[in-house]
Amino acid sequence: MAAKENPRPGGRSARVQASVHQAVRELLADMDRADVTIPLIATKAGVTPSTIYRRWGDLQELLADVAVERLRPDMQPIDTGSGRSDLEAWAEQYAEEMSSGVGREIIRDVLAAQDNANAAKCCAFTREQVELLSDRALARGESFPLVDSVMDQVVAPIIYRILFGDEPTAERVRGLVSGVMAKDAAVTPPPPASERKSA
Repeated sequence: MAAKENPRPGGRSARVQASVHQAVRELLADMDRADVTIPLIATKAGVTPSTIYRRWGDLQELLADVAVERLRPDMQPIDTGSGRSDLEAWAEQYAEEMSSGVGREIIRDVLAAQDNANAAKCCAFTREQVELLSDRALARGESFPLVDSVMDQVVAPIIYRILFGDEPTAERVRGLVSGVMAKDAAVTPPPPASERKSA
């Protein structure tokens, strides 16, 4: 595999990435992924194949990079008014999106790459969403499970089911949320300053 360059943010590098990503998305929409090649992508993006090889190394790394961008959340989780229902709504939507045909393709592309960096980015995106749910709940004075526990006991089982079993049902997802809310050592907000002083 060719050595990948370290692109500088912004400017021509960002334009090349945007053009190549768009070309990949359009080709995947129009043809079977087995027929997509770097020369085809380069022609559609208006760049040379060597540009793609220098930047991404090989086709699978490019597909993984595109998949990561598609997994980047474009909105904050729904605020339902409570931490538990927030987590239920988010987890059900996450399971539905990731178990769709497009979601499964994205997961496969990310995991097929030799470089684990893209998988780590996907994990970070998900963790940020759970952290937001936690911060929101604590700000309301509610308790909320540890973020690591949500990742291990809700997110991980969802992904495992998608990869190796049946599509996780809404009932199953709600059960996972109920489990982590009930048995995990919850994070609770600190007492008001006035209470701490009187203690």
